[in-house]
Amino acid sequence: MWLMERPNNRPIGVFDSGVGGLTVARSIREMLPMEDIIYFGDTARVPYGNKSRDTINRFSKEIVDFLAGKKVKAVVIACNTASSFSRAFLQKNYDMPVVGVIGPGIRKAVGISKNRRIGVIGTEATVASGAYDRELEKTQKGDFRLFSESCPLFVPLVENRMISGEITEKIAEKYLFSLRKRGIDTLILGCTHYPMLKKVISSVMKGVSLVDSSRAVAEELKMVLRSNGLSAERRGRKGKMRCYVSDAPEKFKKISGMFLKENVDVKKAVL
Repeated sequence: MWLMERPNNRPIGVFDSGVGGLTVARSIREMLPMEDIIYFGDTARVPYGNKSRDTINRFSKEIVDFLAGKKVKAVVIACNTASSFSRAFLQKNYDMPVVGVIGPGIRKAVGISKNRRIGVIGTEATVASGAYDRELEKTQKGDFRLFSESCPLFVPLVENRMISGEITEKIAEKYLFSLRKRGIDTLILGCTHYPMLKKVISSVMKGVSLVDSSRAVAEELKMVLRSNGLSAERRGRKGKMRCYVSDAPEKFKKISGMFLKENVDVKKAVL
């Protein structure tokens, strides 16, 4: 039963184009254990990376309309493409906090980098969008440099449960070679799938601090909820989570356990 008698006890809405955003949901579960979460994975229309800005805005609005119908108190865009294209659009159209994944990751990296040389890895669409470069320009205090590299095979590796092993290590070495030569001391995992590959990436990028965007998002969300008086007040009760998808709920449920380390209820929803 959902305890929604007060606005601050309403659930948090989290959405992504598919399953990757579950890493963000898991970090929120760990950092804010009393919060209820409603997750939406747009599995019928994944991937978002090859869609136009107008299309991504339309998809995002349809999903947030669905989440608003569930009386969420805040929305987390657990998708790099939707964050770069739609966060400002959604914030203008809804009277609730909207947190993306790009800003928190950049701010965390700027805060810990010592030599001011930061790397970011992501999908081809995310890297090509320049969203991290634009966010760094708004955020930085000093002469920081950002080096980006796309890692298109990382997502299918994760979704096929190949998060370790010789093949995964060799692919990681190939993708990350140029960033090692750049002398970065901080690396942003700029895709919600990538935290699943953290051990492999760490072994390749020895001595480099990794910024798990999902953790950074959870930290920012915690501050946003507190500043808006929306933190849940449920002493002794762990928050609940339920998931909706636009297609293939059984497939989603099968892979979700790898991301969440817990079983969740998954239902198909029509937008």
